[in-house]
Amino acid sequence: MHGVRIPAAGEAEDLVWVEMPDPAPGEGQIRVRIAAAGVNFIDVYQRSGVYPVTYPFTLGLEGAGVVDQVGPGVGRWKVGDRVAWFNAPASYAELVIVEADKAVLVPDGIDLDTAAAVMLQGVTAEYLVRDLFRLGPDHTCLIHAAAGGVGRLLVQLAVDAGAKVFATAGTTEKQEMARSLGAEGVAGYADFVEVIQEVAGPRPIDVVYDGVGRVTFPDDLRVMRRFGTIALFGQASGAVPPVDLQELNRNGSLFVTRPSIFHYAAARHDLERYSRELFEMIQAGRLNVLVGGRYGMDETGEAHRVLEARESVGKLILTPPEA
Repeated sequence: MHGVRIPAAGEAEDLVWVEMPDPAPGEGQIRVRIAAAGVNFIDVYQRSGVYPVTYPFTLGLEGAGVVDQVGPGVGRWKVGDRVAWFNAPASYAELVIVEADKAVLVPDGIDLDTAAAVMLQGVTAEYLVRDLFRLGPDHTCLIHAAAGGVGRLLVQLAVDAGAKVFATAGTTEKQEMARSLGAEGVAGYADFVEVIQEVAGPRPIDVVYDGVGRVTFPDDLRVMRRFGTIALFGQASGAVPPVDLQELNRNGSLFVTRPSIFHYAAARHDLERYSRELFEMIQAGRLNVLVGGRYGMDETGEAHRVLEARESVGKLILTPPEA
């Protein structure tokens, strides 16, 4: 088989599509022939060395495909099952080993590209809206990077929950997309405080969902309601510098959390709950998953470049060159 490797921490152009040994499933594992793999910022962080890994390294955590081998002790899956996942290392490849309890069944009527595109970002949006801060009709939220993979799903889930939604995006086109999904107030990263205050008055926000990080966090503090929550689930603009905790006091006894999907969906029943709701919403037409770019795995460097430059809308996926 072939896979996408990075010899050492480096740039997008350092990624290589190379021949590798076919993996074999062990106890409690399945082998999947990949139809599509999702491209995520965590892949960029691992490629560049922000998240240290052992190099050379095969990238990718998320994908969807068809089971072609079942390891010992696996009763849940059989050859031919269509499955998806967000936590299987080396998913930028033609074949991948997935822990059996980390895969979910892809229902009939959902194509594998969509399943690969929604797992990591969709489950992230689910835990943020359902569990970290359970949004409802009495809440007002702010969603940064609202035209990106997670942000676009977050806006839809927040609107579906009945919340009042403010959103940011980097271009006029992306701002219009957020507005079309139901965001009531939309702004750029430089003026979102003023836009929110003009529409809803001072400090109306119950929860900020912030995957941008360094650029947006200081102004997040300025829009928060007393006892509000800031959920920093990513750092597309860079890590937030150390914060004086008195700032949380001065701005209304705020809560700040740095959550991870790998904690919220660690239990099998939570993984199944999140994925089931996502797939049901897609099938019912309540959630639109946009595949904004489709690249061959031998073009992974370009996909990473587009993601890092924030040129993407929706989700980027990779497919084996012959797919």
